[in-house]
Amino acid sequence: MELQDRKCVMILNEELPAGVLANAAGILGITLGKQVPDTVGPDICDKNGRQHLGIVALPVPVLKADKEKLKAIREKLFQPEFADCVVVDFTDVAQSCQNYEDYIARAAGTGEEEVTYLGIGICGARKKVNQLSGSLPLLR
Repeated sequence: MELQDRKCVMILNEELPAGVLANAAGILGITLGKQVPDTVGPDICDKNGRQHLGIVALPVPVLKADKEKLKAIREKLFQPEFADCVVVDFTDVAQSCQNYEDYIARAAGTGEEEVTYLGIGICGARKKVNQLSGSLPLLR
């Protein structure tokens, strides 16, 4: 799929404090970058010849929703019609763990109904991403 046919968004829980929002956005961004590396542009040089690593080559709007809306969007993303979207979620379970081994163990013992989403990152066909996020406001 061509870059212009794709869209990436982050949807964050509007009820969170600024520090947790920033942390969630950073985690989602790093994971999306790993999963969809072709969205990152090439390294560039400034006029002084100093190199700057490539950044994402398409806009990534950061949107907001309440926790119920986030959960509903995540539930839709489990449906087969969204199987081709890259989806990253960050939950209260992950945020509360001290290390990855703890996260693995706690996640394995936690049901979907017990999870609160702090944020979701989605990258996929523009039409599908808009279907899920088009009515959400920007996080400001």
